[in-house]
Amino acid sequence: MGSIYHRRDGRFEGRLTDKRQGKTCYFYGRTREEVKSKMEYFCDSQIYETTDLTVETLFGEWTESVQLRVKESTLANYRGKAKTHILPAFGSVRVVDLSGPDVQRFIREKRESGLSAGYVADIVILLKALIKFAVSRYNIRNPIGDVILPKKQRTDVLLLTRPQQICLHKYLCENRNLTSLGVALSLFTGLRIGELCGLRWSDIDLEQRTISVSRTIQRIHTETGTKLVITDPKSISSVRIIPIPDCLLPMLAQFSREGGAYVLSGTKKPVEPRLMQYRFQGLLKKAYLPSIHFHALRHMFATNCVEMGFDVKSLSEILGHSGVEITLNRYVHSSLERKKQFMGRLHFAA
Repeated sequence: MGSIYHRRDGRFEGRLTDKRQGKTCYFYGRTREEVKSKMEYFCDSQIYETTDLTVETLFGEWTESVQLRVKESTLANYRGKAKTHILPAFGSVRVVDLSGPDVQRFIREKRESGLSAGYVADIVILLKALIKFAVSRYNIRNPIGDVILPKKQRTDVLLLTRPQQICLHKYLCENRNLTSLGVALSLFTGLRIGELCGLRWSDIDLEQRTISVSRTIQRIHTETGTKLVITDPKSISSVRIIPIPDCLLPMLAQFSREGGAYVLSGTKKPVEPRLMQYRFQGLLKKAYLPSIHFHALRHMFATNCVEMGFDVKSLSEILGHSGVEITLNRYVHSSLERKKQFMGRLHFAA
């Protein structure tokens, strides 16, 4: 709680930051205990003045403080989670009245409603961020500091088998169009669907055989509806240059357009991710393949690269990850057949 100094004139001086006013407050006394008492009284008065602060009011203050530091899509995500989950449950509750048992009950109810452990954990992390902000601004105690987040469970991503992937490769080669080109790009470069939709022909250098990833497209929720936004990629690591594999060059050359045109549309108007996902499902159906999520293409790319001997560091940078742990833990999948191959190499020494 602040700092207390022994002055040259024999008195003691205490310093505290009034975070509401953004200034330093000074306290003086003949003894250290006297100064400490004054500082404690000041902190208690701050807590007293914030007893009527509700979670809904706090959320408004918090969003105002972070809106210049986060992307528009991120802020929309925060508002969506708060509007749908946090505010209906705790909006009218005073921050000082929140309790760990109440939040743990909230977690249990959300899990019982069918929400995944990971999504519920993200909601509670947002709530914890609000309370941390209140603790910092108003010097109140953290009423939910001991809340335990639900354990995130890794769910297996449905991928195409090797024969099914070969079937997909054949279909893409025999049915060339902009949708097939988009699927091939993600399958052989690991592009995220938002990055793919934001890709312009000016980002593709066929001579140098590189793809520059510098933007992403996504549809976000606003207070009046939804809108399509074109913004920076997911993170700093996501801004990257990807070498183009030989197998993509003929298809890219066939559909190449002027620099300002988007790759998936061939015009200056982009195709949004939701539409690309819909087109992908139609392509799978025509190819007589099972339905998988578009993001599974990225998983298959990572897994195939590891099986072909890519070093994980290079693969991590191609995928735009901040570290190799993400690449290995989330995007590399080992099939039972491959495990059998490795186990089959074990033998008794002669």
